[in-house]
Amino acid sequence: MSLLSRFMQALTPGRRSVLGIPYLWLILFFALPFAILLRISLTDMGESLNPFADMLINKDGKWSLLLKVENYWSIFRDETSSTWGDTIYLDAYALSLKYAFITTVLCLLIGYPFAYFIARSSPAMRVLYLMLVMLPFWTSFLLRVYAWKGILADQGIVNDALIAIGLIEEPIQMLYTDISMLVGMTYVYLPFMVLPLYANLVKLDQRLLDASYDLGATPWQTFWLVTVPLSRAGIVAGSMLVFIPCVGEFVIPSLLGGAENIMIGRVVWDELFSANNWPRASALAVLMIVLVIVPLLWFQSRVRRQAEAERG
Repeated sequence: MSLLSRFMQALTPGRRSVLGIPYLWLILFFALPFAILLRISLTDMGESLNPFADMLINKDGKWSLLLKVENYWSIFRDETSSTWGDTIYLDAYALSLKYAFITTVLCLLIGYPFAYFIARSSPAMRVLYLMLVMLPFWTSFLLRVYAWKGILADQGIVNDALIAIGLIEEPIQMLYTDISMLVGMTYVYLPFMVLPLYANLVKLDQRLLDASYDLGATPWQTFWLVTVPLSRAGIVAGSMLVFIPCVGEFVIPSLLGGAENIMIGRVVWDELFSANNWPRASALAVLMIVLVIVPLLWFQSRVRRQAEAERG
């Protein structure tokens, strides 16, 4: 009897239904759409709108599965010069990873003090502070991004204020730059960093900090040697919640970034709706998912091995 069969037999009907609902949700809204996306990435639709039309072919009485990997090779090979490793798609991947990493670091540097302050506040004030953190979610995502266009424009709030106080004479180009895009991404995804950090820091055992002070550690040493290591789970969770959506971000780079800031989300959009190349767009999306999921799986396996080593 397999391990899965024994596990299912050990579950009561109530537990099976409780566990089955999220599994069913993942199958219907993640696994199945991903399978369709993967299939489209391995076909050549041509004029057909059905990616499964030519999936099986019969040649000399033998059925075979037709899978075309050219869509993936085209990501790594320039079609005009046939050179490998120098394509707009790889540049877009690299740029997306770069901006996602910078945004994650900025959110961590800004969000950690916020989360630490909220966790150390009185229980009555925590509710107010958490509501302020979640308040932007009550407004449309698109409206918040458009608001930054009005703030950072040449005749926007920031430039008008700097001119009014005499710091500058001419407007500074802030919109459609790397800075404006990073500001917008950091602002939008900052709550996703603050909330996991707060959930971890609020459960921190105060006795450990008191013991550190009793042993002669300074507040700064206590922070780095006790608080930060104990909040590692919150740091990892917040970083993943920020990094993963930032890699495929489309709206913010399109509205706040410059013409040269072509991230992979914009490339997928262009391939899908401008070039009408569904297979290549699907291949780009599949590769982007793999680039995100594989490191996460490796990290989770490493954490699990470390936990088992510490227990054993």
